[in-house]
Amino acid sequence: MDRRTFSRFLTVGAVGISLPALPVTSASAPDREGLTMPPAGRRGNTSFGRLRQVDAGVLNIGYAEAGPADGPVVVLLHGWPYDIHSYVDVTPLLAAKGYRVIVPYLRGHGTTRFLSSKTFRNAQQSVVALDIIALMDALKIEKAVLAGFDWGARTADIIAALWPARCKALVSVTGYLITNRERNKTPLAPEAEWTWWYQYYFATERGRLGLERYKHAFAKLIWKNVSPTWHFDDATFERTATAFDNPDWVPIVIHNYRWRLGLAGGDPQFDQLEKQLAQGPAISLPTITLDGELDPFTPPGDGASYRSRFTGPYAHRTLKGIGHNLPQEAPEAFAEAVVEVDSF
Repeated sequence: MDRRTFSRFLTVGAVGISLPALPVTSASAPDREGLTMPPAGRRGNTSFGRLRQVDAGVLNIGYAEAGPADGPVVVLLHGWPYDIHSYVDVTPLLAAKGYRVIVPYLRGHGTTRFLSSKTFRNAQQSVVALDIIALMDALKIEKAVLAGFDWGARTADIIAALWPARCKALVSVTGYLITNRERNKTPLAPEAEWTWWYQYYFATERGRLGLERYKHAFAKLIWKNVSPTWHFDDATFERTATAFDNPDWVPIVIHNYRWRLGLAGGDPQFDQLEKQLAQGPAISLPTITLDGELDPFTPPGDGASYRSRFTGPYAHRTLKGIGHNLPQEAPEAFAEAVVEVDSF
């Protein structure tokens, strides 16, 4: 989520862990014709296949993988407070079309761990993107279609903007989410500030303690508020909530939101990257942007507010009746967007 985007709303070698497997196919190229999506009532994947771990940069990253090993790669990036299960129904759809699908836990989530206890628990935007570059390097992936929402969309946007050679095409929920911290210092209208209540709560010690004490209750409240028509059950929530038990989840979340407001510093070695990002670099790669109609962070105008930031082949869709966790609420539409943008 990005508060400046929302303001427009008011102004105008891997080790595996065995789990029940998703379908896997053998193919060397994706089949872009006849993408068959199950009816919404028949969704119900509850787990990924073999979860894997790989050292990448400063992390040992946990990730799910499905589809043929020689297929074109799609990397799916989750948001907060979510995890890889946002893509539990998207992944088999893409794997069945011949894609090699990689779904990593972001730093501080799930089975992803820092390699050293001495590493700064940094969550500024550029380092999260560098984590994914390091993962691609570790898996010997030169280029991939990147798709994400929330923190994941921001991460995909950054890679597409700064390292376009690593990104074949982009699917970005809520459009252009690269953060400009100077603009974030400007107050928004009261209605917008109210929507961001948790960001200001996290700016306090009370907020940090509250998140630490009430992790699951906190995340469930966010889910309900930002996805008003998504009637998830307790089992669905608990599958994701285990990712919040990562010992670095609270430090990473708190640092991310404080850093965005200029209340916490980043690592000086990434200052130059952040200067580039603060300029709002355009994205020239093939892109599809998706908005959830009921997501409180969706700006008005059917994508018009960020259209100028995408200068290459482009399409936009607003999904009626859908909230913030778009890939889990509308997995068919999300998978269709990935396949379509890959053919631009």
